[in-house]
Amino acid sequence: MATTTSLFLPMPFNTPKRLPTHCYTHPKFTSSSVTAQSQSAKDHLLTLISDQDRGLKTQNDPTRRASIVAAIDAMAAIGSGSVTTGDTLSATWRLLWTTEKEQLFIIEKAPVFGTRAGDVLQVIDVRKLSLNNVITFPPDGVFFVRSNIEVSSQQRVNFRFTSAVLRGKNWEIPLPPFGQGWFDTVYLDDDLRVVKDIRGDYLVVDRASYSWKE
Repeated sequence: MATTTSLFLPMPFNTPKRLPTHCYTHPKFTSSSVTAQSQSAKDHLLTLISDQDRGLKTQNDPTRRASIVAAIDAMAAIGSGSVTTGDTLSATWRLLWTTEKEQLFIIEKAPVFGTRAGDVLQVIDVRKLSLNNVITFPPDGVFFVRSNIEVSSQQRVNFRFTSAVLRGKNWEIPLPPFGQGWFDTVYLDDDLRVVKDIRGDYLVVDRASYSWKE
């Protein structure tokens, strides 16, 4: 979900103002492919981010941010040398925590537009060389940015924004994004993905239980 530009909501969604809130507690993982060391590191990271409201609270808590970044570095050390840009990268990934200001701004300010941010997703298809960054606004709203991608190394993916769409129940507005960059998936297993990007931002996502389609 790395970006090199700010993207803002230009108009309110026609959705109710009182919508169910989402509780983002860390999931329980049962993957047999991870070692005891990586499982312990995962549990530690997920515990640190479990009460951070996807990163909103971390913005004002430098001590917690430093602890989370240290935990991410530990995950990166475990994932060092592994290939994370193959077919297993292709999935609908759901945001658990990030430092990306643009995404956190939209999540935080969504109530101003009469809605709430639902799942925030990154939808990757390595074979089709495509990536969608998605912010949902239940029940009918969605904002997504399309990108082309290119695998450049065993952990790095380059991306270039191609278009963006703000969509409600009965309307759609195309938006002209610009920018390009790269992100490194420094840790990847059956359930969890940890990312560092070109701007020094961090992203922790889990594999969603559904596939998002435009």
